[in-house]
Amino acid sequence: MIIVMQAGAPEEELQQVLRRVEQLGYHPHLIRGTQRNVVGAVGDERGKARLQSLEALPGVESVVRILQPFKLASREFRPKTVVKIGEVEIGSDRLVVMAGPCSVESEGQILECAHAVKAAGATILRGGAFKPRTSPYSFQGLGEQGLKMLALARETTGLKIVTEVLNPQDVELVARYADILQVGARNMQNFALLNAVGEVRKPVLLKRGMSATIQDLLMSAEYILSHENYDVILCERGIRTFETATRFTLDLNAVPVLQKLTHLPVIADPSHGTGHWEYVTAMARAAIAAGADGLMVEVHPKPEEALSDGVQSLTPARFQELMRQLDPIARALGRTL
Repeated sequence: MIIVMQAGAPEEELQQVLRRVEQLGYHPHLIRGTQRNVVGAVGDERGKARLQSLEALPGVESVVRILQPFKLASREFRPKTVVKIGEVEIGSDRLVVMAGPCSVESEGQILECAHAVKAAGATILRGGAFKPRTSPYSFQGLGEQGLKMLALARETTGLKIVTEVLNPQDVELVARYADILQVGARNMQNFALLNAVGEVRKPVLLKRGMSATIQDLLMSAEYILSHENYDVILCERGIRTFETATRFTLDLNAVPVLQKLTHLPVIADPSHGTGHWEYVTAMARAAIAAGADGLMVEVHPKPEEALSDGVQSLTPARFQELMRQLDPIARALGRTL
């Protein structure tokens, strides 16, 4: 349920509503607006009728029921979220591009890549220090050493950092280095991890699982939001279908559907969504045209030597050409890069 306060309602009336929500056994989520405040009451669905009585409290304009199962992620709860990391905003009119290698392999590799993607116009460096791999014999990442290399790249270039966290026990470690914590597709329904990243006051990039529905993705986001961490970015990265010509099927339907259902920003990952560099540029263009708030693209200085996902990585030159092609599409939509 959403309790909408009257415009100009004093703070003491708002506090009274918050106390009453807790007394009824619900957890209040306060969203302060420029004209009025809104309180979301989250808890047992069976007792929601009791919350309707809050309309009688001073300062309350209305009590509205949220029809979607994802309460805090729903656009009914909040019209729009813009995730801010310093001067970088995700979900605004300016598109955000996150680019970098699948894995951090060496200091020289990540620094070369960071300089290249920044020169092309990216504002966030992606790179995996911990890597979930299908095979236990594949490269698993450099761990904290890789995180330190990412931090050095940030210090050198000014780029923000997004990197994946795999285990709840590693959340605090990764949060010390990263600007955005990534929950990967294979961990989208790792509820212990979702709870852990929700408790850390860092933005979270949540990737859609390869077999997950859109509602599954939003319910996973709900776990993070329920800890009052509202800085969540959703990422469409392709789902597993019967098609074998590409690694996954990039479901660009999800972009407008998510933007209708949720206030959270939505980006697309055409690298994982296709699995081959030759298709990345076309699908990146399509994602921006579909209304995505940004992209996550794999870029490697020498893809043929990459320790993971080299076949889907763009070279710096190809990434620069992608950014050039995206600019007129963004401008046609009233957005900028």
